[in-house]
Amino acid sequence: MKQMTHNFLTQLTTLPALFPVNYYLVQEKDGLMLIDTGLSMSRTNILQNIAATGLPLHSIVLTHAHGDHIGSLKAVRDAHPDAQICISARELELLKNPEPYAFEAQKPIKGSYPEKLPVNVDKVLQEGDMVGSLSVLETPGHTPGSISLFDNRSKMMIVGDALQTRGGLAVAGDTRLLFPFPTMGTWDLETGIASAQKILQYKPSALAPGHGRILPDPLPSLEKVIERAKRKVTIHPCERVAFY
Repeated sequence: MKQMTHNFLTQLTTLPALFPVNYYLVQEKDGLMLIDTGLSMSRTNILQNIAATGLPLHSIVLTHAHGDHIGSLKAVRDAHPDAQICISARELELLKNPEPYAFEAQKPIKGSYPEKLPVNVDKVLQEGDMVGSLSVLETPGHTPGSISLFDNRSKMMIVGDALQTRGGLAVAGDTRLLFPFPTMGTWDLETGIASAQKILQYKPSALAPGHGRILPDPLPSLEKVIERAKRKVTIHPCERVAFY
């Protein structure tokens, strides 16, 4: 287990050396917000870190519903029954109707989805909603209902799997050979590029991904990886091998 604090946010990580899975505690005036819940083995790390703050957990926000982001959801909710469960409307729709071609890219949905969430959803999120100090951005691509969260105080962007930094900064679906797993679970690269461009427009001070370290001052690097990803969609799929 590993943790790193940055302004109002603490990055917690399970399996940091092998398969880093991140989840985040965000401090607000009235308590804590948990962004994603990692793997099932992450629950002890999450609960210990919440307890160490002495603050109440008032909400759990899911960037998307892949198994490595909801693994400890029930355990954390059971320990903090007053915490409000939040997920995007499109991701909730996907869970209710997992038909592979129900979304506009007309491509199969990838990644590990549960048959249903192990807890009830309390709040459905859409573009422009606020959760505490965080603005909700719809950033589909990795999944149809993926969201990112912009902290209006620190200007940090929590991006889920819309971007990765493990193995090198990349748009979801643009393979990095040192860490190809986000691509394996990505629904549509072109949609992901549009979402990365939306993230860029916010000029975030740092990127907090689902996999990899927090990246400060990301704008020049983000512009480059967006252009790289754009080149990938003009190449035949069989030729989309990572290059550096």
